[in-house]
Amino acid sequence: MRKNFLFMDTITNKVDTKGRVSLPSDYRTIVKDLSTEIVCYRSLFSPCIEGCTEELLDKLANDIENSLDFFSQTQDTLTNLIFGDAKRFPFDSTGRIMLSEKLLKHASISNTAVFVGKGRKFQIWNPQNWAKEEARLRNEVLKNRPSLKYEGERYD
Repeated sequence: MRKNFLFMDTITNKVDTKGRVSLPSDYRTIVKDLSTEIVCYRSLFSPCIEGCTEELLDKLANDIENSLDFFSQTQDTLTNLIFGDAKRFPFDSTGRIMLSEKLLKHASISNTAVFVGKGRKFQIWNPQNWAKEEARLRNEVLKNRPSLKYEGERYD
């Protein structure tokens, strides 16, 4: 069993008329190894679908509960938008999940979906929207040249 997992790569898959799409094989392996399920919800910031393991969503629930006043408007808004929208998506024997109409509409996905690995989570995009977003992100990184520090070392 894996100790660590990361959703990686950018993979394009067909979506059938019922909204079924094959979960990338590496993603299925993570789900099986961790004995978990995939959870998806509409992104709060982008026209895409956010996906993660049920365990990561549980960690998010704990983080929200521990970092925000239980009765605050921010806590209420986040929990409504994330957990009120989230749904478990088990995959069938062929590795497909059936995305809801609400998710497909939010991401403008019809017959093709792009899975974008983001480490502990992933996103599902309309191919044209992802191409524009990727170009925007690359341009932003080239302009700003961010750096990371890890135990005193820089990653440039």
